[in-house]
Amino acid sequence: MPPITHLLWQLIHYAQRLYWVDTLLWLFILGLPAVPGLIIREFFDTLTGESRFEASPWLWIGLLLAVGLARVVAIFVGRITKTQHRFLISGLVRHNLLLELLKRPGAELATGGANGQNASPGEILSYFRDDAAQIEDVVVGTNEIFAAGVFAVGSVALLISVNPTMTLLVFLPLCAIALLAHQAEHRLKRYRRASRQATQRVTGLIGELFTAVQAVKVAGAEAQMLEELRERCDRRRDLMVRDQVFSAILNSGFENIVSIGTGLILLVASQSLGAQGDLTVGDFALFVYYLSFVTYFLAFLGGFIAVTKQSEVSFERMGKLVGVDEWMSGRVDESYPPTRRPAGPLTHPHPLHLKPILGPEPALPSMANAMVKNLPGSPSASEPLHELRVEGLTYRYPGGGGISDISFSLKAGSLTVITGQVGAGKTTLLRVLLGLLPRQSGGLYWNDQPILDPANFLVPPQAAYTPQIPQLFSASLRENLLLGLKDTVDQEQLDRAIATAIFDQDLANLPEGLETLIGTRGFRLSGGQKQRAAAARMLLRQPALMLFDDLSSALDVETEQQLWEQLFDPSTHPPIYPSTHPPLPPTCLVVSHRPSVLHRADQILFLENGRIEAVKSL
Repeated sequence: MPPITHLLWQLIHYAQRLYWVDTLLWLFILGLPAVPGLIIREFFDTLTGESRFEASPWLWIGLLLAVGLARVVAIFVGRITKTQHRFLISGLVRHNLLLELLKRPGAELATGGANGQNASPGEILSYFRDDAAQIEDVVVGTNEIFAAGVFAVGSVALLISVNPTMTLLVFLPLCAIALLAHQAEHRLKRYRRASRQATQRVTGLIGELFTAVQAVKVAGAEAQMLEELRERCDRRRDLMVRDQVFSAILNSGFENIVSIGTGLILLVASQSLGAQGDLTVGDFALFVYYLSFVTYFLAFLGGFIAVTKQSEVSFERMGKLVGVDEWMSGRVDESYPPTRRPAGPLTHPHPLHLKPILGPEPALPSMANAMVKNLPGSPSASEPLHELRVEGLTYRYPGGGGISDISFSLKAGSLTVITGQVGAGKTTLLRVLLGLLPRQSGGLYWNDQPILDPANFLVPPQAAYTPQIPQLFSASLRENLLLGLKDTVDQEQLDRAIATAIFDQDLANLPEGLETLIGTRGFRLSGGQKQRAAAARMLLRQPALMLFDDLSSALDVETEQQLWEQLFDPSTHPPIYPSTHPPLPPTCLVVSHRPSVLHRADQILFLENGRIEAVKSL
């Protein structure tokens, strides 16, 4: 069984009840038109006096209208179930892709990811849009091709009862379609892969241009960047046209094969019609009518095969992006039966909490359960920090660099500063410690309890992180500070965090205060304002452990001193971090070169080439 079949089965299995309800409706949608064939035969036989039933022609006309009305109702309901199924499948694929990307965040993707592929946020958009839509189309199309196939088989059985010899000719177009699809497979996939990659390059450049507008203007490179964008768009257009034209030619070939085959079959059938033939007018009408079901299925099958081959490219691209392309290489565990094989990361049945067609909207999981997962042997999320111990922490980037065998400990209420030259591995150490990059060896211990999943444990209220370049959103300053805490933080707590971060005077100068829209990535704020806004956002979470990556790099000396005084002198401001007995300042792990921070440190770690060269305790 090809790998694509395993993947499709896992996605079909995700919402089985909805899938089979939708399949049943499509059986009605595609099957009800088969009934008029029998009605038409009896109608014509009634007119010629050859009918087996003694009924008025108006009875057959009434039945024909009733069948048509029933099909309209089936189509209406089927569109509802089909739309719901589409949202579920595309939502699951996008959810799983995002989940895998979060396991391999921007720092790793930018340096080559799991397979050495660079991918910018703009380039990744094409995976979520084009590739997810392609997979959605092929999954929801399986029940349509199944329904068409069921009635094609039934139609062939009826055609055999009319004239077996002529019916055998139906299989000639099927053989031709299978041969054409096989011959076109490699070119079809190559063209689709090239067009997707061209789209990815265009979206990637657009994303980079939006985030580098000032750099382009300063360099006076507007014309060059527009020319580069034009070249990429032209290349994408050419490849997309080639892909679409080839697909259209292939589909046209399928339809023409079917049409030619149909013409030959009808030509042979016409020879058996008449006084010397063995076909009545009703039989001929029945044969012509049901032949259309078979020919429709054959053309549909050819197109579906082509779409399935193109979906293999989408699975392949997604798998390579997140490092799980073994499913498309055919390395699957054959010890499991096909229907019970474990789902791959891209098809894992995670709950989406979408509203069903009937019934209430499902309740969302609590934020506490979503953020913190207490694995067996992990510390409790409510356990206060007494000591954080790091032992042998190692992570090496695919292209070189990283950290090796890092060991140290943090006591509650202490300030530990990491310093070293550029490229020594300071930021990498913070990211690996937080689980933002996967550690390759070593361990983390919270009060002597191992942290098995730091990415899900070292989050508020256990820990919070402010990077050197904070990530802000195109929203109001209030929304950037709260980020989901709207219902749990009052104005007094918000004002306290802003004052502690020495951001209150800047806030007073903003035109609309907390409601000021700060623009894309906070471009309306200075570098220092962004850092202090991010610090205020961190303080609102009241973490036991705070990690700063060169927080004061964009601050002047006076503001920097005020900031650290506020953070480490509870008497100057009511503490907003978890209370301890006796009261302690927050536990901090800071990357910095500033003398004012180094003088306050309880411990200094000197990094060089990804290793701790010296530790100084004060």
